[in-house]
Amino acid sequence: MSRIFHLSIVASLYIATSSAVNVSLLLSPSSGSQSLARTLVSFSLEQDRWPDWSGVHSRNEFTHSALSQYAELTGEPPKIRVGADSEDHTFWSPTVTINEDEFPPANTITPYPEATHITVGNEYYELSRFLPRGTHMTWGINLGADNVTNAVNMAKAIMRAFRSNTVKASGVILDLIEVGNEADIYNYTGLRPQNWTAEVYVPDWISVAGAAVEAAGIRGRYGPVSVQGAAFATQQFTPREIFDLGILDSKPGKAISQISQHQYSAVFCNGGDFPLTSFMSKSAVRGNLTGFKDDIAATHARGLTYVLGETNSIACHGAPGVSNTAGAALWTIDYTLQAATLGVKELFFHEGIGYKYNFFQPVALNRSTIDGSELDSPLASHIQPGYYGGLVINTFVGKTGSAKIVELDVDDENVAGYAAYEYGRLARAVFINLHSWLASNTGARPSVHIDLDFAFAKGAQSEANEFWSRKAVAKRLAIEHADDTENLKWAGQSYETNDARPKGRIVLERVVLSEGIDLRSTEAVLVEF
Repeated sequence: MSRIFHLSIVASLYIATSSAVNVSLLLSPSSGSQSLARTLVSFSLEQDRWPDWSGVHSRNEFTHSALSQYAELTGEPPKIRVGADSEDHTFWSPTVTINEDEFPPANTITPYPEATHITVGNEYYELSRFLPRGTHMTWGINLGADNVTNAVNMAKAIMRAFRSNTVKASGVILDLIEVGNEADIYNYTGLRPQNWTAEVYVPDWISVAGAAVEAAGIRGRYGPVSVQGAAFATQQFTPREIFDLGILDSKPGKAISQISQHQYSAVFCNGGDFPLTSFMSKSAVRGNLTGFKDDIAATHARGLTYVLGETNSIACHGAPGVSNTAGAALWTIDYTLQAATLGVKELFFHEGIGYKYNFFQPVALNRSTIDGSELDSPLASHIQPGYYGGLVINTFVGKTGSAKIVELDVDDENVAGYAAYEYGRLARAVFINLHSWLASNTGARPSVHIDLDFAFAKGAQSEANEFWSRKAVAKRLAIEHADDTENLKWAGQSYETNDARPKGRIVLERVVLSEGIDLRSTEAVLVEF
């Protein structure tokens, strides 16, 4: 559908600065650059309430629109994984049409708990047809029950759905099956005994996954459908460890094409106090990701893809005052792009109905997401702050499918920067100021002035000087306060509408590169060259 936007181009506003930094950008990518997938920002959906996301008799228009806005920026919709905790509590039944769920009581810490038992029928998987055309999916299969018959039935039902005429006509594609979610903590969740180890896990997984893979007709890692391995929550089990234990040599292991690990910055399962100012930390983002470097390298060394197959800010649905704030949107940008520089192909941000850290809520809610209290009136489907982080990232990634990323050296403890290159040339740069400006702050809002230098990796300074004299255009993620939960704007537009479509005039800022740019605390700016 074509749409007409009103466009404003304004001079980049000068803001009284409290500090200045000089940032050097190469006009061609360095040897350490990493490819950027157009599906870098993808989603993991809690399996229990999948029909709420997809729609049942017709598509969920809010979900479809929210995903489609992302697709317009990159040319491809986000990938969708359906699984997570409730993956290991799902059972297929020939007598159930779509699904029947059993939920525990809500409480103040977990207002929208996962189902403890999900029974599904064939039409449950066929709801995949309601996602945007071109969506690639991963579906989870129950390993936790240690029930081979159920795993086989789930695998058959998934394959049957994607071979159906309705799903094939929708253009939605099954890429992967995942057998078991966070099996490394089964001893903690009660799905396996306390003496559970990787040495026991590998043959257990082979016995269940082997039957499911055979039932699905999966012949190897290069087929149209293959297997996602690991999906571990912690470093208790690692991909390196299960590689050494021979998982890839097994019949189902030979069908593994992708390795997934999960990552959250903290845990809110029992509540707690998580200061937003500590969460918005450039050093913490890097510290939380560097521990995966060895697993990423080991995965790539075996010719496999590496993803963070489930991730978000704080585990157990997010923490109030952190995961649902504008500050989390800025964290999302830095966290995602930092992961990309390490060789993570995609990050699947976990979402569930009523979860605090959601990018968007696809259905109306009757209880508060913060404390579970009953609302006076239902809260309609809506965008949450994290969604804006995805808009910035997808604009940075672009549509060509050729983009590569390099982290920029920014000598400021709060400011991160990244450059995107297309066809060997500098295309875009983004800067994120993680210094938290809160509603309680008073006085002048701090900012950083960024001076830009340009150079070729192999010299050619005259061309760099010519580039330096050019003008560019900037788009800004405008935020009033880091602890705001609404009223963000990306390039002058709000996505907080009843259909997830942007409203307002697009605002582009003229940037004279020789004069640099200003970046306030709790803000991000993307420069297009």
